[in-house]
Order: sequence, then C-alpha cells, then structure tokens
Amino acid sequence: MRRSLATASLLASSLLSLVSAESLLLEARAQYTSTCSEIEQAISNVSALHWPYLGLNAAYQKDIGHWAVSSTAQAACSVEPGSAEDVGKILQILGKNKTPFAVKGGGHASNPGFSSTEGVQIAMYRFSDVKYSLDNQTAEVGSGLIWDEVYAALEPYAVNVVGGRVTGVGMAGFTLGGGYSWKTNQYGLTVDTIAGFELVLPDGTVAQVSQDSYPDLFWGLKGGFNNFGIVTKFILKTHYQTQVWGGIITITQENLEAVNNATVKFSQTVTDPKAAVLPTYNFLLDAPGVSLLLFYDYPTAPAGIFDDFLAIPYFTKDVKTRTFLDLVGAAPSNATSGTRCIFHTVSLEQYTPTIMDAVLNETKFWGEYLSLRSGTFISYDVEPFLPSIFSHGASNSSAYPPSRATGLLPLNIYYAYTAEVDDDTFYDAARQSAARLAAVAQGEGQDIADAPLYGNYAMFDTPLERIYGANVDGLRAVRERYDPEGVMALAGGFKF
Repeated sequence: MRRSLATASLLASSLLSLVSAESLLLEARAQYTSTCSEIEQAISNVSALHWPYLGLNAAYQKDIGHWAVSSTAQAACSVEPGSAEDVGKILQILGKNKTPFAVKGGGHASNPGFSSTEGVQIAMYRFSDVKYSLDNQTAEVGSGLIWDEVYAALEPYAVNVVGGRVTGVGMAGFTLGGGYSWKTNQYGLTVDTIAGFELVLPDGTVAQVSQDSYPDLFWGLKGGFNNFGIVTKFILKTHYQTQVWGGIITITQENLEAVNNATVKFSQTVTDPKAAVLPTYNFLLDAPGVSLLLFYDYPTAPAGIFDDFLAIPYFTKDVKTRTFLDLVGAAPSNATSGTRCIFHTVSLEQYTPTIMDAVLNETKFWGEYLSLRSGTFISYDVEPFLPSIFSHGASNSSAYPPSRATGLLPLNIYYAYTAEVDDDTFYDAARQSAARLAAVAQGEGQDIADAPLYGNYAMFDTPLERIYGANVDGLRAVRERYDPEGVMALAGGFKF
C-alpha cells in the first residue's frame, strides 16, 4: 500500500512538473508572439515580418532555414529588416521585452542555436547591395549576401575581395569570425581587409564604425561575431582580379598516400603567395577519398607548383583557367544540405607526414564508426597556408587572432548525419578526433596546446579563451561599454 502511494505521489509530481514546464513554454511563446506583433507595428514598409502559418509560409521558411537542419529552429516569427533604422527599432523592442532572437546572414552556421531561435528570427536578406568605389578601392557589401553574390557583383569591375572559398557561404558570419580565403596568403584574413562597418548598436543607434570613429568597436568586430550589435554593411578593401587557374579533382582511396605526400611537400616548399590547395579527406559511400581543390591567382600556374598533385591518378578532374566566381562555384559547400552537421577544429603550425597519416586514419576510423550511426559524410579539411598569414595585420589589430606571432593552420572537422538522437554521438566524436589530432601534433613538438581555435570552425562549447586568448577581457569591456543591458546576449553564439 505504501509503495502504491509512493508511486502515485511520484507520478503526480512528474505530471505536475510536465504541466508546469508546458505552462512556462506556452507563456514564453505568448510573450514571443506579443513581441512579434509589436515589431510588426513598428517597422516601416521597407521591411517585412512573417508568421509561421502552420509551416505554409514560404517567406518564413526561407528566413528560418539553414544549410544544416540542426541549425534551424521554429521561430515565433521572422522579420526581414530593410533599413538600418528598422534594425534599430527591432533591437530596442527585443531588448525591452527580453525576447530571445537570432541574426541570420547566409545561414551557414554549423553550431545549433548560433543563428536560430524559438523567439524572433532576424533574416538580413534585404541588405543585398554591393557598391564599388573606384576612388577608395573599396566595396560596400550588405550583410545578407553570400560570397558568390559579392564576387558576381564585383566581376564587371575586374576587382575582388578576400572572401569565401566555396559556394553558398554567407559573408557576414564568415567575416565577423575572421575569414580564411584563397587570397589569404597575399592579403591576410578577411578581417585584415576591412575598412569599416555599418553597425546598429543595441540601443538602436546606427554607427559608422572605422578605426578613427570607434577604434574599440572596430577591433572587436574583427573576429568578435555578433556581440556588439547587428552589422548591416561591411566596407572591404578591393584588389585587381584577373582570371584564375584551378578547380577540383576527386581521388579514390588507392591513391591517398600520394595525396598525403604531395600535400606535405606543397606546405613545406611552396612559397608563392598566389598558390593554395585545399585537400578534403572524405568518408563517403563506405570508403575514404579526397576532393582536392587547387588555386592559383592568375590565368596560368607556374610549372612545378602543382605537378605532384596533377600526377596522381584521379576519378574526376575539373581544373582550368576560369573566372574567380566560376572556380568558387565549382566547389560546393552544400553537398550535404538538408542533413544535421557539426564542425570542430584543430590549429596546427605545419603539416607533416605524421599529421597527414593521422588525418587519413581519423577519416577511416570515424567514417566507418559513424556510418553505423546515421553518418552520411565524414570530412577533414586540410588547409595549408604560408606561415606569414597573420603578418598582414598589426599586432593585436583584431579580436581574432589574439596573437600574430605564429601563423596557424586551421583543420576543419566536419560531420554530417541524419538522426537527431545521434547528436551527442557526433559531438563527442568530433571532440575526440580533434583531441587525437592535437595530441599527434604536440607529440611532434608543435606548440599548439593553447593555440587559438578558429571561431567559425570551433564547436559551440569551446571556451572563449581558446578562441580569443588574452583578448577576452578586452572584448568583455567593449561589450559592456556598448551593450550594458546585455541585449545581444539574447542571441546565440560565443558570448562575452
């Protein structure tokens, strides 16, 4: 009898907890809906707010949609601001009501909740202008664009900017995180080429941010993501652009040792800043292989630089003289669009035979293991750059990297899968694989134990200190100065 009463009491308690949780959820949703209505009344006719309508609203679905399903959330509403002033109104309402929100540029965030929310989804699509200034040699670029669109707009002027390497990547998050590019060996990270920002501060003020006007914000925005407000425009330095040489080669498993050897030789001997390679080691269709991207920033490549790669037997090959836009379009980032995904990363000082063997072993091991747990695409992106890549900016000229003493090479771990129930399995696998590769590098004497990780690749639970090092306190001070009420803390991402 006592046991029955105890069981009944436990069941009643559980039911009350469920009812209470459901009640809180409904209360929160009602508050979010109220905020949506307030925003709808406040914005001008250059902006638009969209409601879910039982999932039948195409504009709403576009606004909340992301490249990875795991980065999409069902927001109470979505809003597409069309002016900086309307962004200011939206932020003021969100801050007053303490409503969670998210800011989406191109929708390529890999971390869940970083640019999605159950509150108010802000989609920046309407900030889509590209204006080239011949006098200033700069391009003013709207924050709702993907890099393909930026390159297409600049192509008629025979100029380019330092941006993404593959198709479909949003320019805003990429830039605010740092930005590794095909042109990084020549000009540095994307943050090293920024001349200014148009930023809507949390209090609604529209600020034109430059080194002269707001030096602290200018520093913090270069790598500090969405901690200080919402960027509506970027002003980027431009460079003359010819046609380029390059493309993609796919190579099957029996020739991967040759890819390893060619990659090590390239990374240790090629010093031409116009040359770059990006071998991605993929486990797909039950076997490892490599998608090899080659790039030279001129219509023809000098003899010798890529010979070892070109001598490897291949499955497919698309390498030629082409426009920069065409080269980027030949390398899809969205090959696994519609699946769940997670990124993580390791920072290296150099690529060695031992490191490359470890990359191939990780590809095989986790590819075989995770394919049994709804894994569809297991990938390791090897990114050799010159050791001088951080020298294009002055010491501590940006939030990331926190130190420019040593150029670091980001290795991107990228897993795609289908089942939500497997989230933790894939997160844990990415952590273990990153730790393993870091241990191999340290075993060879690479001083990377505390090397900063690239924020655009780092997993959501990466400590701020591992991305920003000694800059964390300074970034917190900037955040406190411009967002004392913590409005931007209502959005996802790495927060100060």
